[in-house]
Amino acid sequence: MGFEQDIGNYFKFEERGATLNGELRAGLTTFLTMAYILLVNPAMLSVAGLPFDDALFATAIAAFVGCVVMGLWANLPFALAPGMGLNAYFTFAVVLGMGIAWEIALAAVLIEGVLFLIISLPQIGWRTKMINAIPKDLKIATGAGIGMFLAIIGLREMGWIQDDGATLVNLASTEAFGAGDYAIFQHGAVISMVALLAIAVMLARGIKGAIIYGILGASVFGWIVGAYDPYNDFAAGGAGWAAKEASWPSELFGFVGMPQETLGAAFGAFGDISDNLADFMLVMIAFLFVDIFDTAGTLYSVGRQAGYVNEDDELQNSDEAFMSDAAATIVGAITGTSTTTTYIESAAGVEDGGKTGLTAIVVGVLMLSGLFLSGLFQAIPTFAAACALVVVGATMMKQATEIDWDDKEMVLPAFLTIVLMPFTYSIADGIAWGVISYVAIKMGMGKFKQTEEIDGPSPIMYGIAVFMLMFYLGPGEQSTFGWFFNTLF
Repeated sequence: MGFEQDIGNYFKFEERGATLNGELRAGLTTFLTMAYILLVNPAMLSVAGLPFDDALFATAIAAFVGCVVMGLWANLPFALAPGMGLNAYFTFAVVLGMGIAWEIALAAVLIEGVLFLIISLPQIGWRTKMINAIPKDLKIATGAGIGMFLAIIGLREMGWIQDDGATLVNLASTEAFGAGDYAIFQHGAVISMVALLAIAVMLARGIKGAIIYGILGASVFGWIVGAYDPYNDFAAGGAGWAAKEASWPSELFGFVGMPQETLGAAFGAFGDISDNLADFMLVMIAFLFVDIFDTAGTLYSVGRQAGYVNEDDELQNSDEAFMSDAAATIVGAITGTSTTTTYIESAAGVEDGGKTGLTAIVVGVLMLSGLFLSGLFQAIPTFAAACALVVVGATMMKQATEIDWDDKEMVLPAFLTIVLMPFTYSIADGIAWGVISYVAIKMGMGKFKQTEEIDGPSPIMYGIAVFMLMFYLGPGEQSTFGWFFNTLF
C-alpha cells in the first residue's frame, strides 16, 4: 500500500483524478494501438539498407527513452516512438530518392535532434513561444485535423478505404483481389468493423478497457480463422509490411541482440558530410521542420483532450515534453532509427483514462518487450489495431465545435488545417498551410500587426509563415531552402 501511495504522490494521482489500475490500463491501451511500429519501422528502414534487427532494437530503445523521460519529467501521458511519415521520408525521399547513404541520413537526424533540444530549453523556449503564438482556433483545428488523420489511417489499415485513380480514395470491396479464397467472416475488413462497433458500444456503456478488448478480440478471432489482412496484401494495393494472413505467433521469445551496424553509425558519417553539404543541410532542416510541427500539433491536441491546456491556451509542462521528444530523437539516431516523435495514438490511452506520466512509462516498458517478444507483436493483425484509431479519431472531432466558425477571417485557415492533414497524409502540412493562409488573410484585411486594438499576426506568426513558404516554394523544382544551400555550397 505504501509503494502504491508513493507512486500516487509522485505522479499526483489525487490531483489529477487518476488511479494505479487506470494508468496501467491506459498505458497498455496506447501500447496496443502503436505496437505496430515495432514491426513497421524496422521493415521500412530495412528498405533503406539498415539491418532489420538493428532497426528494431533502435525503435524499442528510442521509444523507451522518450516515454520514460516524458513520464518522469513532464508527467504527461504521451507516448513517443519513431514517427510514421518521417521514416518514409527518410527511406524513400532521402536514401532512395536523393541517393544519400543511410549513415549520413542518421547524422542529419542526430543534428536535428540536438537543435530540437536547444530550442526547447526553458532558457531559450523558442518552441513554446512559437506554439503559444499560434491562434487558439488554429490549435483547436489541429486537434480536429489529427482526428481525421487518425481516421483515414485507421480506415485504410482496416481495409475499408483504398486509393482510386479517378476519385483519389474509394470504398474498398470485401471481394478485393487476392481475397477470393476467404469467406466473409475471414476478411479483416469485416472483422475490424465488428470490433469497431463493439468498441463503440462498450464505450457507450462506460466499460473500461473497451479499446483493449476490441483489439484483442479481433486479433484472437483473426488468428483462429486465419483472417485475410487487406492492408498487408501488396498485390491488392496494400502496404505489404507484414503477412496478408493472420496466424498465431510462431514464437514468443528471443532477443534481437545489440545493433551490429547502426549503433554509432551517425558519428562515423560526419566525415562524409562535406562531400554533399547542401543536400545534408536541406535534409536536416526538413527533418527539423516536420518534427517541430508534428510534435507540436500532437502535444497540443492530445494535451487539450487530456485537460492539460490551461485557460491561457498553454500546454502544461510543454518545455519538458518537447525536450523529452528531442532526447528520444537523439538516442534513436545514435542507435539507428529515423526521427522519434510524440504519437497521436496517445489519445487512445487518454480516452481510456490515462492522466499522468505513469501511462507513458508503461508504454515505454512495454516497448522494450519488442526486444524479446517481436514474434507476438508481428502476429497482431493490422486490421485489429486499426479500429482503435478510428474510435479515437471520432472522439477528437468534438474539438471542432469549439472553433469560432462565425469568424470569417478564421474559417479558411481552420478548415485547411483540418482537411489537409488527412488529404496530404501529414500533420505538418495541415499546420503549415493553416498558418500561411491565416497570415495572408490578415494582411488582406489590412491587419499587419498585433496590438490591443488590432487582431493581426504576431511577429512570430510572420516568421513561421515565411519559413514555411521557403520550405514549400522556390525556383524551378527546388524549395527556397534547396536553392539557397545549393547556391551557397
